[in-house]
Amino acid sequence: MAGRIGVVGSNMIDLVTYIDRMPGPGETVEAPSFEIGFGGKGANQAIAAARLGSDVTMVTRVGDDMFGPQVLENLRSNGVDTAHSRAVPGQPSGVAPIFVEPSGENAILIVKGANATLSPADVDEAAEALASCDLILMQLEVPLETVYHTVALAAARGIRTVLNPAPADPTLDVSRLRGLGYFTPNESELAVLTGLPTGTEAEIEAAARSLMAKGIDAIVVTLGGRGARLVTADGVHAIAPVTVEAVDTTGAGDAFIGSFAHFHAGGMDAPAALAQAARYAALSITRRGTQKSYATPAEFAAFCAMLD
Repeated sequence: MAGRIGVVGSNMIDLVTYIDRMPGPGETVEAPSFEIGFGGKGANQAIAAARLGSDVTMVTRVGDDMFGPQVLENLRSNGVDTAHSRAVPGQPSGVAPIFVEPSGENAILIVKGANATLSPADVDEAAEALASCDLILMQLEVPLETVYHTVALAAARGIRTVLNPAPADPTLDVSRLRGLGYFTPNESELAVLTGLPTGTEAEIEAAARSLMAKGIDAIVVTLGGRGARLVTADGVHAIAPVTVEAVDTTGAGDAFIGSFAHFHAGGMDAPAALAQAARYAALSITRRGTQKSYATPAEFAAFCAMLD
C-alpha cells in the first residue's frame, strides 16, 4: 500500500564536476567530466518517494530564471504534485556545485536562492493538502522558521513528521521541534547539534537521547558504511549497512530518507522501513548522479533479489 507524503523543502540545480582530485589553493586542475542535473534535498526526497510509488505533494519555491520552469516540470514528470510549488519574482533558483572524486565521495556547496524565501505563510497556504498526508518531510535548506512552523502545524493535526537536519545548522532550536516524529542526523550533524561526542555507540545513544528529552519521538542516526541506528524510548535498533562498490554518493542520504518515508507511510514499521531504505540508498550510489540514480520499484526488486 502506498502512502501520501508531503515535502516542505528545497530544490536545487546540481552542477556536478567529476574530478581526479580536489585542487589546492590557487591551483587550476583539469576535470574529466561535468553534468547538470536536478537536486536539492527536498526535491530529491520527494522524487525518491514518488518513484517508488508514493503519492507526493511538494511545497517549494523556485527562481524566475531559466531553471525555475525546468525544476517544476521535472517534479511533475516524476509524479510529484506541484500545486503548491511556484516561482518567486526576482529570485534565482537554488544551485549546488558538486565535486565528485573517483572514490565516489563528494564535496558540495549550496546557494539557496528562492529556497530562502519559503515562508510559514506558504505552508499555511498548503495546509489543506498537507493535512491529508500520512507523513511530512523537511530539511534545513529552507528558513528555520518555516521548519518550526511546519512541525507545529503537523503536530497539531496529528501528522507524523521527519526532519533531516542537513546541512547542519548550529542555530537550530531543538526545543521548537516538540512533537517531531523522526530526526535524522548523520554522526557529524548529531555532534554539531548536541555539542556532545559521538565517537562510540554509547555516545551516539546518549546524544540522541538528549534530543529526545526535548520532545522528539525518535532519532535515526546515519553512519555511512556502518549503517544506521534508530533510537526510541524502547531501545536502540541497529540498521545493517549494505556493501556495494560506490560510484557516486551524491544524494544517497536523500534516497535513504525518501525511501524510508515511502516504506513507512505505506505501512512498514520503522526498523523494517529503515532496512529497506538502506538497500535503496546503497543501490543509488552504484550509479552516477542524484535523482537519476534513484531506482524504480522493478529495479529495486531486482537489486534486493541479488542481495537475498
